[in-house]
Amino acid sequence: MKFRNFKMVGYVVYGRGSFNQLDEILAPQRKENKPMIFLVDHFFEGKPLVDRIPLRGNDRVIFADVTYEPKTIYVDSLAQLLKDEFGQISGVIGIGGGSTMDLAKAVSLMMNNPGSSADYQGWDLVKHPGVYKAGIPTLSGTGAEVSRTTVLTGPTKKLGMNSDFTPFDQIVLDPELTKDAPANQRFYTGMDCYIHCIESLEGTYLNEFSKSYGEKALQLCRDVFVNKETWDDDCDDKLMMASYAGGMSIAYSQVGVAHAVSYGLSYLLGTKHGIGNCIVMNHLEEYYPKGVKEFKHMVEKNNIDIPAGICKDLTEEDFDKMMNVSLGMKPLWENALGKDWETIMTRQKLRELYGKL
Repeated sequence: MKFRNFKMVGYVVYGRGSFNQLDEILAPQRKENKPMIFLVDHFFEGKPLVDRIPLRGNDRVIFADVTYEPKTIYVDSLAQLLKDEFGQISGVIGIGGGSTMDLAKAVSLMMNNPGSSADYQGWDLVKHPGVYKAGIPTLSGTGAEVSRTTVLTGPTKKLGMNSDFTPFDQIVLDPELTKDAPANQRFYTGMDCYIHCIESLEGTYLNEFSKSYGEKALQLCRDVFVNKETWDDDCDDKLMMASYAGGMSIAYSQVGVAHAVSYGLSYLLGTKHGIGNCIVMNHLEEYYPKGVKEFKHMVEKNNIDIPAGICKDLTEEDFDKMMNVSLGMKPLWENALGKDWETIMTRQKLRELYGKL
């Protein structure tokens, strides 16, 4: 048996105020006359966080449009812009939610790999390391800060650039940066982590490595969304670590049905990942009965609205596009349902599930 040789993030700093160490962290990575590029979620344009970014020399802040999840065409245009303007850069620093993290990883890779990012959607297709990259999450839950993928919507599919060259060289986990997140957004992203854990812990790929991280992340999610009556700093601290541990739990296993189905929604409708997972999870009693029951309790307790009826006006051609994307996520289905998953999740069954959303 051959075991996966798992590539992790290079360096991790955690703690309230750790963002203030960014200048010191980046100093050894700077190359003469080659700027650091700060890709910042456009949510922060005009906000105080931007003034805290340690700009030096010809460094550049680019506000990333993450209205929709990153598309390969957007990644390619950003990489080309940087090549045209600077030739080479010292690194890419992503500051924002999961989409900004994914964008930063992808742009870093495309600075040193030819062609389009769409050419690298899949497993282990990236041939060269990217430029230095650091991730600074301002939302907790996606696990994008620790994963070996960067999820992109391409011309024909929604699929990550999964490779050993994808993980960040450095992450800065500062829970203070999440304090102003809108309640709904915080919940949807936190549920991404919760659903990671349910899918990982109930999957056929489960092992003690995944289980150790998944159980801890699940406990932290429950502390925040089930046991706490009001949101406080402790919740932000715990959810940031839940996101990290949840991301680690799927590194040696996989996610499952909710993620596989939500990829189709995102590809066709542009549904954001966290909310898409919530929309799907609401209808997965058949696969994760205990998890769905607890999920619904958390939705009610936290007064969150989960959109319904988002597929009601779609054509059969639309449903086919979503199903093609979803059924292309083979490792996810195998983790969820086993080797013979195709006999369990037929196109007809998947069509019925999409019809309920």
